[in-house]
Amino acid sequence: MTDKAFVYTELQISAPFDQAPWPDINAAIKKQPGFINKTWLSGFGSQSLGGFYEFDSLENAKLFVTEYFPNEAAHFGVAQMTRLFDGAVIENASRDINSVHFGTSLPKAPAAFVYTEVQVSVPFETFPWQERNAVLKSVPGILGKTWLSGLNTRTLGGIDAFDSLESAQDFALRVFPKTPAKLGAAYITRVFDATVTETASRDMNSPFYI
Repeated sequence: MTDKAFVYTELQISAPFDQAPWPDINAAIKKQPGFINKTWLSGFGSQSLGGFYEFDSLENAKLFVTEYFPNEAAHFGVAQMTRLFDGAVIENASRDINSVHFGTSLPKAPAAFVYTEVQVSVPFETFPWQERNAVLKSVPGILGKTWLSGLNTRTLGGIDAFDSLESAQDFALRVFPKTPAKLGAAYITRVFDATVTETASRDMNSPFYI
């Protein structure tokens, strides 16, 4: 099992991605302890700025969310959201559904990403991910998924790659809400346009483009 950790970030800002100073930000992030890769995220409709990161350990991921990233948000003068996830407990489930963070290559570059998180506290070891993966594999347009288990909170979520914005929107708006409804739980969905962030993500060794 891996010791890696994942981080999700989003800034409360609206800016066309081509106006974002991503080369400078990339250079700074590459210097952070334990950094492995980043996939940039640009909110579909909102043009929020964010990212999905992989770190070599929970310790280094914690340093990033407590020291580096709050300063980055303050530099922009905006509020921010960070979420920290344990990369070890979700390895098998993620491998089973073509996670690029565990060695799978996608058949094509993603056109969109969907971030999900359900407000429940469930130890991932007890979660029936095999059943859920079987359902997800039949979702139109899905290319792969990295499961997410919140550090300390044990929330359930994921970052999913889709072949089109239309497929991603359909999943986020029509398909996914049925799952938290069954659990009687609130949830988060975010849809991101992957086409505008590809160059910046490639510069950060994003595994979605390998």
